[in-house]
Amino acid sequence: MASHNELPEVIKPLLMYSGSKFAYEVNRLRLPNGAVGDYGAIRHPGGALVVPVTNEGQLVVVRQYRFALQGRIIEFPAGTIETEEDPLSTVQRELPEEAGYAAKNWRSLGKFPLCPGYSDEWIYAFLATDLEKLATPPAQDADEDIEVLLLSPEELEAKIHNGDRLDAKTIASYYLAKPFLTH
Repeated sequence: MASHNELPEVIKPLLMYSGSKFAYEVNRLRLPNGAVGDYGAIRHPGGALVVPVTNEGQLVVVRQYRFALQGRIIEFPAGTIETEEDPLSTVQRELPEEAGYAAKNWRSLGKFPLCPGYSDEWIYAFLATDLEKLATPPAQDADEDIEVLLLSPEELEAKIHNGDRLDAKTIASYYLAKPFLTH
């Protein structure tokens, strides 16, 4: 069985771009199997997502405008892990900011790679329960255009199966959380 970390040999760096949320690089590489080629990858610090569940069993989701998709999608509150920040702190920051809730109980649901064909980003998923709606939530980031929705698990599953616009991290995290949903 191969090791989890099999670093390729960098033969020649070809392109490097560094933006505010991620970097993009293209390198000529020799892969562990000996193949040589030019490979591009997004380098991302990782993200954290929260599956918030109200005391009534409703899922708190957001409908958010995503410029890359030129439209709105339904997703759980999430954010990029900031420098020196742990994933739990990320979601504890994002839940009030994006959805206007705070949670008393947190459970890790695990982590998974988001798009391993071209990105090194890992998503850390959490379940948040015993929610409190904040009277004065923190301001959203300037680039966020968010509408908060409450859905039953059945409504969310219907949206998943009907092909509504949801992102992969939301679908995966819902199914990680499903065994812990009691309503």
